[in-house]
Amino acid sequence: MSQTTAAAGGRTAPVPIGARLDRMPITPLHRRLTAVIGVGLFFDTFENNLSGTIGKVLQSDFGFGTTSLKLVLASAFVGQFIGSLTLGRIADRFGRRRAFLVNLAIYSACSLLGAFAPNAAWLIVTRFLAGLGIGAEQALSDCYLADVLPASKRGRFIAWAYTLAFCGVPAVGFAALWLVPLSPLGVAGWRWLFVLGALGSAAVWVLRRQLIESPRWLAATGRTEEADRLVARLEAEAAGAGLPLEPPAPQQDTDTPARDTRLRDIFRPGLLRRTLVLWVFCILSVVGYYGFGTLAPQIVAAKGYGVVAGLGFTALSFLGYPVGSALVLPIVDRMERRTLVALSAAAMVVAGLGFAYAGSAELIVLCGFAYTLFSNVFSSVSHVYLSEQYPTEIRATAAGAAYSLSKLSAGALPFALLPVLDAHGPGALFAVIAAAMAVLAVTVLSLGERTTGVSLK
Repeated sequence: MSQTTAAAGGRTAPVPIGARLDRMPITPLHRRLTAVIGVGLFFDTFENNLSGTIGKVLQSDFGFGTTSLKLVLASAFVGQFIGSLTLGRIADRFGRRRAFLVNLAIYSACSLLGAFAPNAAWLIVTRFLAGLGIGAEQALSDCYLADVLPASKRGRFIAWAYTLAFCGVPAVGFAALWLVPLSPLGVAGWRWLFVLGALGSAAVWVLRRQLIESPRWLAATGRTEEADRLVARLEAEAAGAGLPLEPPAPQQDTDTPARDTRLRDIFRPGLLRRTLVLWVFCILSVVGYYGFGTLAPQIVAAKGYGVVAGLGFTALSFLGYPVGSALVLPIVDRMERRTLVALSAAAMVVAGLGFAYAGSAELIVLCGFAYTLFSNVFSSVSHVYLSEQYPTEIRATAAGAAYSLSKLSAGALPFALLPVLDAHGPGALFAVIAAAMAVLAVTVLSLGERTTGVSLK
């Protein structure tokens, strides 16, 4: 039965599902859900950095030129652009859990096919298809965690998920450093990296079959009895663990099913400014974030280091990713999100320019570590911020649209930034990155909404 609260004149009114979720303490189920989402995101970050990490190896193994390298680097992101749009819509129409299962199944199968690539064309196609599957992973994960977590703990636990997730970046770096010089069972080491991604994501697919559906989504689509049962399960778990349940905060929202929504609804009054800010944000953020992650080995090679040395420097630099996410945990729910976004973007600029002009191996690794650390402070806060912008019934569709632009922008990066690196060197490359991050910071600070601790609609 739905819980009720006293209303005017002695009447009782049902407590909305959102209010009951937001008053909840963190239960063991919340922690399990966060961990399962975080492990899935691990393979998203593994995927996003895979082609860039071994790009020089692929170029040598297949003997293809700069154009083919750009296509290999871009193909997964173009697939992610389409996948983010499509699967975000599926999540709002058919449920978050179902979309999770579809996306990982596609990614696992196509990543495994990539391991058998006989030529560049096969590799480009399978990278595109793998991207199609994994493209909505971040948008789906952000929306799902925003749906199920209480408002006061939302930022911290999404940051926990991304702390797990970004262990995937150094993992791909060190796995490449270990496997690329080898040929286990007579198979080139880089091919085993695709196998690792496929098998790991298949294991996560099995875990995700146990996910509960989002109670907010169920209520928003008229399935209030199912939503009530799930929230009652969380409340019973809290009571059984001796965790206090606060009285739900007064809310005007009810669990009335939402009308059918379409993508164009993100441009309606009240959402238009948010949409424009987030689109600018997503297009520019990947210039700073993936501009480094995708091109770091090429930047090190431009400084005169060999392939194996470059992989070693890159792997050590990538250790900053999970450290940055962990540093966010104590502050993400205490500081305004948009302020943290702007400060971390500024720190990325400073570390990036240091990396560009570093003249020794020690400085390259130190500045690279600092860059990845600050970029994951930036990224973890950004994921929380983006998940808080839209009402439940359109959240995954809207987030998927925004994230799709980031994937399209990431797909264009090799074509936009590699020529700058080749013609003008690392200094000019990071000057472009600095300009993009400056525009992003000003846009978010001047036009972005405050969201810290705000209940979701």
